[in-house]
Amino acid sequence: MIVSTKGRYALRVMVGLAMKDTGEYIPLKEIAEEEDISQKYLESIMTTLSKANFVDAVHGKGGGYRLNRPAKDYTVGSILKLTEGNLSPVTCTSQGCSRPTCCKAMPMWERLEKMINNFFEDITIADLIEEGKEIL
Repeated sequence: MIVSTKGRYALRVMVGLAMKDTGEYIPLKEIAEEEDISQKYLESIMTTLSKANFVDAVHGKGGGYRLNRPAKDYTVGSILKLTEGNLSPVTCTSQGCSRPTCCKAMPMWERLEKMINNFFEDITIADLIEEGKEIL
């Protein structure tokens, strides 16, 4: 499993929004500058986050983005699944195995996928922000 820039950037943005959580909307341009992400690419990420109700969005003057719930209510897993589609380590767990009745490795891949999902679902944005918190 390789997390794309879309997943990594979405996670960075969500942490950044949580750290600035004053209830105010933060303009896209400001987020892009602070995170060093192109505004055009960030716009597509924010659209994804907004459509999935991870952030509130207001367009026009005074607009921008903000979290719509506490940082502790966002898991890393939910953000990565939204942006990546899934966290499967191999295609046979996400798209179906071509030899499900005889593949002796399939149970191992299924356990690995479960471990990956559980790992990321146990980490929240608040955990990432909390100083000194060891999450591994």
